Amino acid sequence: LQYGIVLDAGSSHTAMFVYKWPADKENDTGVVSEHGMCDVEGPGISSYSSNPPAAGTSLEQCLNQALRDVPKEKHMATPLYLGATAGMRLLNIVDPQASDAVLRAVAGTLKTYPFDFRGAKILSGEEEGVFGWVTANYLLENFIKRGWLGEWIQPHRKTLGAMDFGGASTQITFETQDAIENPRNEVMLKLYGQVYKVYTHSFLCYGRDQVLKRLFSKLLQAESYQGTVPNPCWPTGYNKSLSLSSIYDSPCTEKERPSLVLNTTITLVGTGNGNLCALHVSKLFNFTTCSFSHCSFDGVFQPKVSGNFIAFSAFFYTVDFIRTVMERPVHLPRDLKDAAETLCATSWSELLQKAPKLEKRLPDYCAVSTFVYLLTTRGYNFNNHSFPNIAFQKKAGETSIGWALGYMLNLTNMIPAEEPSSHKSMLYNYWVILILLFVVTTLTTLVTAICLLRHSKSSAI
Repeated sequence: LQYGIVLDAGSSHTAMFVYKWPADKENDTGVVSEHGMCDVEGPGISSYSSNPPAAGTSLEQCLNQALRDVPKEKHMATPLYLGATAGMRLLNIVDPQASDAVLRAVAGTLKTYPFDFRGAKILSGEEEGVFGWVTANYLLENFIKRGWLGEWIQPHRKTLGAMDFGGASTQITFETQDAIENPRNEVMLKLYGQVYKVYTHSFLCYGRDQVLKRLFSKLLQAESYQGTVPNPCWPTGYNKSLSLSSIYDSPCTEKERPSLVLNTTITLVGTGNGNLCALHVSKLFNFTTCSFSHCSFDGVFQPKVSGNFIAFSAFFYTVDFIRTVMERPVHLPRDLKDAAETLCATSWSELLQKAPKLEKRLPDYCAVSTFVYLLTTRGYNFNNHSFPNIAFQKKAGETSIGWALGYMLNLTNMIPAEEPSSHKSMLYNYWVILILLFVVTTLTTLVTAICLLRHSKSSAI
C-alpha cells in the first residue's frame, strides 16, 4: 500500500485525512480510500495571525496520529500536503504578512515530520470547488470504473454537481452544456481521455460562520446598536452578550463597522420568529443586480442547474439535524422552509432537551437552515423539480466528500488526462480467466466423478 496525507485547513478548524491505495495501481481509479482522519483541536490556522508559531504547534497531535496510521517504513514515501481555504483567503486580504507568517509556521512544523512534505498553500475558491467536484465523482466512479473482468469501462454516467458549505465560503460546481458567459466561472478538465466543461463559483463571506457575523451586523444596524437587540433567528429563552469586535473582526463585515468602540458589548435576545429571521437573512443576498442572462446572486453568472447534486460539509450537517433531531423529512424546498420555521419557533429549553450534546451550535440552526433554504432556492434556483436531485451526504462509502482527496489526486497525478493503459487490466483479466478455468475444470471433474460412481453402482446391481 501507498499512503498520502492532506490537511484541510478550514476557517473554523483543520482536519487531517490519511489516504491509502495499492502501490501498483497509482493510475487506477476507485482504489483510493480513507485510511484515517483526525480533527485538530482548536480553531482554524487563520485565527493564529497574532501568534503564528501556535498554528504549527496545533497540528502536532494529528501529525503524531499520522505517524501511527502510516507504517514506519512508508513514512519517507508518503506525500504530505496542507491546503488552506477561505479563512486564510480572508486573512490574506486583510494582512498578507500575517497570512505568510502563519503558512511559514505551519510549513516549519510539517517539515519536522518524516513524511514527504510537498507544500502548504492557500487554495483559490475555484480550486476548492473543482477539487470537491473531482472527489465526489471519483468516489462514485463516474469518470471510469473496472468491469467485472478487470477491463476499463467508461460508465457514460452523468457527473454529479458538488455543493460545499464551509465556515467562510460556499461553492457550487457542476458540469454544463450551456454557454458559460463569464470565463472566470469556466474550467475545462481532461480526465481519463474525456473532456468536462465545468461551471464553478466560490462565494467568499457566505460560509456558515461569516453568514452569522453578517446577520448579527444587520440585526444590530436595524436596532441602531442599542444595548439589547431582539434576534428573531435565536430561540426564545436564549440570549447572549457579544462584543462588537467579535462581529466586526472580519473583512466580510468591516464595511458595516460602526463608529462605536469595538469592546462595546450588546446583548442579543432570542425571539424565535421564522418569518422575520428569513427577512433578515435574505438581506445578505443581492438578488436584483445581474449583467448576464442568468445570475445566482450578487451579480454572479450561473447557468441553469442540471442533473444530480451532492451537498456536503455544513449542508449535510444542517439537513441531518433537521432529519434526525427535528425528525422532519427534507424532500422538497417547502419541507426545508417548514422545518426552518419549526426550528425557529422551538424554544431553547425544547432544543436543549432534543440535542444536549449540540448545545454550542444549537442556537444557530434556525438561521443556518433558513440560509440554506434561501441559498438553494432563491440563490441557486433549485425548484420542486430539481431540489429532490440533491443528496445531502457526508461520505461516499467510507470516504469523506470534500476537496482534500481531489487535491491529492491532482497533485500526485493519479487521475491521468488519457485513459489508463490496459496492461494492468490485462494481467487482472488473465487471473480472472485462470480462476474461471479452474472452477469449470473442477466442476467438470466433479460431475464426471458423480456420473462414473452412479454408473458403477447401477452395473453392480
